[in-house]
Amino acid sequence: MNKKYEFVEGDEIVIAPGRTVKRIRALVAISYFCSAGSLGGYIESEKSLDQSGDAWVSGNAQVYGNARVYGDAWVSGDARVYGNAQVYGDAWVSGNAQVYGNARVYGNARVYGDAWVSGNGLIVWFSHVGSENGTLTAYNTKDNSIEVTRSCFKGSIDEFLSASEKKHDDATHLEYRMLIEVAYSRITKNRNAK
Repeated sequence: MNKKYEFVEGDEIVIAPGRTVKRIRALVAISYFCSAGSLGGYIESEKSLDQSGDAWVSGNAQVYGNARVYGDAWVSGDARVYGNAQVYGDAWVSGNAQVYGNARVYGNARVYGDAWVSGNGLIVWFSHVGSENGTLTAYNTKDNSIEVTRSCFKGSIDEFLSASEKKHDDATHLEYRMLIEVAYSRITKNRNAK
C-alpha cells in the first residue's frame, strides 16, 4: 500500500512523559483541502491515522493513545482525539473540540468549538431534519443524562420537546419526537450494555 503521509523529522511535541506526537506531511493530494507536501497536524503513530482513504489531521490537532482517525474523517484546528476514541466516515472534529475515552464520532457528524465528547456514552445525530433541514444531536453527558442540541438550542430531552411543541407545526414536532425516541433508545441501550 502506498503511504499518503510521512512524519516530519524534528517536529514533535511531548504531551506527557513517554508520549510524543509528531507532525505529518502529505505525500499525495488527500483532497482539494490538502495537496502533496502540505503539513498536517500531530499524531502519535501510524495507528492514529489510516494511510488509506481521505482521512486527515491538520493544523495543530493531535491524535494519540489508541485513538484512530480513518475513512474520510478530518480532525483540524486545535482539536484533540485520544484514549480509545474513533473518528471515521465523513465526520469532522475541529476548533478546540476534544473526543476521548471510548467515544465514536462518525457519519456526517460535526464536533467543533469547545465541545467535549466523552467516551462512556454515545452520540446520535440526525441530519436534514426539521423545518430548516438542520442537524439534531443527542448525547450522553458525564452525569449520565441525555442532552440535545439543535441549532442554538441546548438542553434536556424534555426541554427540547417542550420548545419544539411551542415553536414548530405538528408534523415537525412529531418528527422531532420520533427522532428523540430513537436517540434515547440507542443511547440507553449502549449505556446499559457497558
